[in-house]
Amino acid sequence: PASARGIGIQVIHKWSQLPRKRPLLVQKYLHKPYLIGGNKFDLRIYVYVTSYDPLRIYMFSDGLVRFASCKYSSSMKTLNNKFMHLTNYSVNKKNSEYQTNSDDKACQGHKWALKALWHYLGSKGINTSLIWEKIKDIVIKTIIASEPYVNNLLKMHVKTPYSCHELFGFDIMLDENLKPWILEVNISPSLHSNSALDVSIKGQMIRDLLNLAGFRIPPKVEVVSSSSSTSSSTSNLYGGNKERTKPELSADEKVKRAFYLAQRYADQDFLSSVLDILTPEDVRVLAESEDELNRQGEFQRVFPSQSSSRYLRFFECPRYLNILLDQWDQKYWNDRTKCISYLTALCQKGIHLGTSDPAHTWSKCSYMSRTAAQRPGVLSPSRSR
Repeated sequence: PASARGIGIQVIHKWSQLPRKRPLLVQKYLHKPYLIGGNKFDLRIYVYVTSYDPLRIYMFSDGLVRFASCKYSSSMKTLNNKFMHLTNYSVNKKNSEYQTNSDDKACQGHKWALKALWHYLGSKGINTSLIWEKIKDIVIKTIIASEPYVNNLLKMHVKTPYSCHELFGFDIMLDENLKPWILEVNISPSLHSNSALDVSIKGQMIRDLLNLAGFRIPPKVEVVSSSSSTSSSTSNLYGGNKERTKPELSADEKVKRAFYLAQRYADQDFLSSVLDILTPEDVRVLAESEDELNRQGEFQRVFPSQSSSRYLRFFECPRYLNILLDQWDQKYWNDRTKCISYLTALCQKGIHLGTSDPAHTWSKCSYMSRTAAQRPGVLSPSRSR
């Protein structure tokens, strides 16, 4: 527990070999891995979660392939050979047989670029896009599994949603059928660069991550006095003239959120109606998300996406903003220009700053009563209050 770099890992085959006087993590051994040149390898995938409510997950397009430095054998006599069974770079670099690689396009040595691996497998007729889609799937599900714990702590301890974001290092291994398995998720993946290969991949990743994070530096007067003030003049859809803290929702917005969260078995036609009337907070969240997406560089947003609706059922607690972004992406995924023009027009009117315009006041529109009449199982406006 709470360790790294392969420290303390043992491969055992008898219960009697289990240490009894210290806390442990136990995993089933993946005994039929996919081999290249007779060696085991794993993939280091960089995953950046920019926000937990709404949940937004990005995956970097490149990564690292780390090889064990001894050819693999499933013989019980080899279990103590860490250079054979562990793929950690920190372990294998100590082997005299370890071969370095500085070329991010070369399939040589004991460390490759992820894109080089895709090229190698593709040359053998393997559908690498399918493997990548399976990796996306297990990444999204893993983040969703931890989401309720993070959000509970966020509500208790965090002042602004900008303060809760994380870069994860997912270690993934392919079995003999090229099915990906998660070995572990690192909350502090190594950003050291020991070769030109590391620099080319990690350097680009860090640059894009910092752009994606969109750090907001408060004005000097705010730092000194903690008084409210205008933020930096960062160019974005809604102007960046108001520092974001936890949203102070209007009564109207609270009613709208409660209404949509109350529908346990809502169909797509009903959920799509969440975009019919956009409240000020809706517009702010959508504008922030579009600004962020425009800065993604070599990262790819995998949640929300055009096909992310199927993951909403895995959330322990449904969240209104996840529904909002999911429906937004379903509608505009293939036409970002249209959605940005729409948001720009709303922000130029100042809708995101608050408005009494009935067109953006959910409870003043007749939509709720129409929906309730059409769907007997849907809460009426009065009851949703």
